[in-house]
Amino acid sequence: MVDEPTTIADATATFCEEYKDGEQSIESVLAVDAEYDAWTVDDVSVDAETVGELVSRGIVTAVDGGYRISSRTAVRDGVDGSDADGGESASGLPFTTTFDLRAAGALAGALAFLFGMRILNYEEVMRGDHVVSPANDPYHYRYWMEELLAESDGITDIGIVANLPPGAAERRPLTHSVHWFLAELLGGDQWAADQVAAWLPVVATLALGVVVYWLAVVVADDVRVGIASVILFALTPAHAVYTGIGFLEHRLHQYVWLGVTMLALAWLAVDLQRRRRAAGSSDGGFEPVRGHLLSPWTWIASVALGASIAFSMHAWGGSVLMLVPLAAYAGLKAPLDARAGLSPLLANAPVVAGLALGWGIATALHLRLGWHESFVAVVPVLVVVGALVVAVFGELWYRLEWPTAPLVGLEVALVGVGIWALRAYRSAEWNRLTERADALFFREGATESGSIFAADNAYVFEPMMQLGFDFYLAILTLGWAWWVASRRYEPGWLVIAVYALFWLGLAAFQGRFAGQLTIPLSVLGGLALLTLLARAGLVRVPGPFRHSSDSRRAETATNRGTVADGGRRRSILVPTDLRTIVALVGIVLLICGTSLVFAPALTAQTAHGDAQFEAATTIAEHAGETEREYPETYVLSNWGDNRMYNYFVNGESETYSYASQTFGEFQTDDDPDGWYERFDEDDVGYVVMTGSSGYHEESSHVQLHNYLGTGSAETEPLEHYRTIYVSSEATAFAVVPGATITVPGEPGETVALETEVTVTGVTFPYERDVTVDENGTATVTVPYPGEYTVGDREVDVPPEAVEDGESIALE
Repeated sequence: MVDEPTTIADATATFCEEYKDGEQSIESVLAVDAEYDAWTVDDVSVDAETVGELVSRGIVTAVDGGYRISSRTAVRDGVDGSDADGGESASGLPFTTTFDLRAAGALAGALAFLFGMRILNYEEVMRGDHVVSPANDPYHYRYWMEELLAESDGITDIGIVANLPPGAAERRPLTHSVHWFLAELLGGDQWAADQVAAWLPVVATLALGVVVYWLAVVVADDVRVGIASVILFALTPAHAVYTGIGFLEHRLHQYVWLGVTMLALAWLAVDLQRRRRAAGSSDGGFEPVRGHLLSPWTWIASVALGASIAFSMHAWGGSVLMLVPLAAYAGLKAPLDARAGLSPLLANAPVVAGLALGWGIATALHLRLGWHESFVAVVPVLVVVGALVVAVFGELWYRLEWPTAPLVGLEVALVGVGIWALRAYRSAEWNRLTERADALFFREGATESGSIFAADNAYVFEPMMQLGFDFYLAILTLGWAWWVASRRYEPGWLVIAVYALFWLGLAAFQGRFAGQLTIPLSVLGGLALLTLLARAGLVRVPGPFRHSSDSRRAETATNRGTVADGGRRRSILVPTDLRTIVALVGIVLLICGTSLVFAPALTAQTAHGDAQFEAATTIAEHAGETEREYPETYVLSNWGDNRMYNYFVNGESETYSYASQTFGEFQTDDDPDGWYERFDEDDVGYVVMTGSSGYHEESSHVQLHNYLGTGSAETEPLEHYRTIYVSSEATAFAVVPGATITVPGEPGETVALETEVTVTGVTFPYERDVTVDENGTATVTVPYPGEYTVGDREVDVPPEAVEDGESIALE
């Protein structure tokens, strides 16, 4: 016989889902059960078949003389959608640890969908023995990973992370160290480095998908919201771009630790909230806080919070931004606790402890390993002190029962004092922070530096392209989250609201922050999508709205019969009615359809095409054949592809600064040969042009890409650029001194010199007309080896002559 309260509650909820009049049947049986010690089928308004079904599910038990409800409390909880045990499992967790096969299956399906959305560029990235990462920046991280692999003596050589080169230690030490460690774990060779570059972004995103699911279930108390959040997370175009296969960067570390930080904060908040709800107001708010502090899970969450803060600090250059929403949340939660009758000092102790732990770990890594700059130790301690001071003031307000609105104003003043103190007493850190802010917020040229509300797309369409149509639904839900946090004790939704608003503000300034915004926005969007479906009568009302006073009226018998509510103890049921299925699919596609278009499109824009990769490999082959070595193998190209070319040609892909400073000027100049001496001094060995329009006829771009340096009606053939790869998308040239051919003749005579060149299956002529000087000699420099026709004579130019700048005399 089934007698566990939670199992009975589950069975009751499932019965209500599967039967159109299930709730009415349960209510009628509950009413009769309250009047009789034992009742018969004749006493209730349901038929014998329904009673038998209730018995088979364990909801009703057969006793001498009739039937009884197995557990009135559990059955009532099953009908109302609340926990059968008052909100805390036997393990001490405020959330169930019962394994739900259907929820697990739905999560597995959502994660599989997430996996599919992150390998859209698989064919463009996985090219035989090569991993061709999208975009430009991943090659910076691949450079440092391979540099550390080359310097280390294996996975046990931990000293490598304690002596990182300045370029790796100053901004993203944790990111580079993790990449090195994982590559060593896989064997430490080139194959291992390639696998980390290809698959770590995908694996990290799958882990973050689990975090997003857990975060949504914690705050929304509904597994369906969790599943919907993961699906919307998978579909977000901006996040798909930055975390797709091969996109090895610091962002994947940012996103994971941001998600863990939010989850830890939300877990701590909701645990206390549920204990308060279960205890009521009879104990003055002490017992919920006491239970919260005595639970070991509370301190596990606090440790997770501290670790996520510390690792965030060392994952990227702008890491202090991660502390801003955290500090804002800590500042707002203290007044929230005081208003709810909870001791802010005790209620926020786990958060303050987590902040202190994070500061301690971050500072230890800075001092012991030399990681990052000093502000990663200074700024976190300001946040710790600020959170503690706010909690103390909140405690004062709580004990004196003052209105909490002035406390918020006092906190704003304290923020100003903290900023003044940092600027006055830690000027070095302040100056470095302002420098980092300038580099982060005022860097121009990259697409990601534009706002998600770009004027070019009428302000309203850019968010849809970057974040999906559900962005607008999520923004509406964000307003609700702020409203409910201001009216009720909902600290879990306060976490979501604070983080969403902060990253929305930054993304409105620069689109690079859309990836961070995706995490809280997915939860808000998941709730919005479920609410929309509930309004259409297709699913039950989501958990956050089910607890409101009118939720029972909103949950009609019609919508109960379609999809399970998915609360903490609810299984997910699939509708069987064809009309319901069609309506569900139609609405979901309407909301998510734009993301299904924009996510693949934006992801494809970051991939390097066949021509670009072939140009890179052709240059590498040419460098090998001519025995060129770095730095003579440096490739000059558009800065957005520069790291990719240099990675495959010479492995030196740390920076693209020379390309960003030089290529644009060279591309528009009308004298490419005039740059040869500078290129020779700067060790520029190759130039790559890509197919694009808008350049004047005499520009270097047109002379090289369009005419392959052979000249046109307005320009002369070039002497120092040997074409080695040709396609409409990209052309590659070796910068060479050229072979100098001297031809005797009569002064003033014009000598014609020509040859045919075949590159990448394309044959084109290279012709020169030179005038014999007064000494009876015509001199011409040519960039191609081969057989040249000079009048009725021929001269052979070997490759070595072109590479070494040799002279060849025609007798």
